[in-house]
Amino acid sequence: MRVLLIEDNLRVASALSTALRRRGHSVTQATTAAEAIEAGPVDLVLLDLNLPDRDGLDVCRQIRRHDKHVAIIAVTARGEERDRVAGLRAGADDYVVKPFSMAELQARIEAVMRRAARAPRNEETLAAGPLRIEVNARRVWLADREVSLTRKEFDLLMALARQTGAVVPRDRLLLDIWQTTWAAGHTLEVHVASLRAKLNDPGLVQTVRGVGYRLRVG
Repeated sequence: MRVLLIEDNLRVASALSTALRRRGHSVTQATTAAEAIEAGPVDLVLLDLNLPDRDGLDVCRQIRRHDKHVAIIAVTARGEERDRVAGLRAGADDYVVKPFSMAELQARIEAVMRRAARAPRNEETLAAGPLRIEVNARRVWLADREVSLTRKEFDLLMALARQTGAVVPRDRLLLDIWQTTWAAGHTLEVHVASLRAKLNDPGLVQTVRGVGYRLRVG
């Protein structure tokens, strides 16, 4: 199982990662909200609500907006009833208060994943040239090879794939993905370059100078 561990306490994160890997899970670590949002698709998120750059509840809401099926467990020192209620309302499937035992966390993980497995899903798959995109699972396949993308890279690819062959204006991509029509540091261009590199086909995402980008057909 792919686990995203969002925890800024390095000692706690190291101990949890080791315990999870011993149980056979693949673990990606993030110490900030920014790192968490950029992480690739996973099956389970373990989320500390006390992050240095952003409130964990906001991160929970954003992750839930991007993927309504991913399992989220809040793992935090906030133990008041109002905190538990806020966490569950923000989109967490369960709420574990520190300190806790690994046995308890593992039991809660198993319970959450059982519920996720039983939940009905309307799986959507998009085909765009050599690409196959599993929308709900947020997974991308190039022929028989899975391509690991960050959240923003996946969102960018989706925006282009839903209009394959058509030019998607630069401002529309910025608005849809970054909720702004202005971004510093050539943000869009950097993500396009990264996406092209991971797809191993620079011509798949085409630049229409002065307008935007399009996904090549065929």
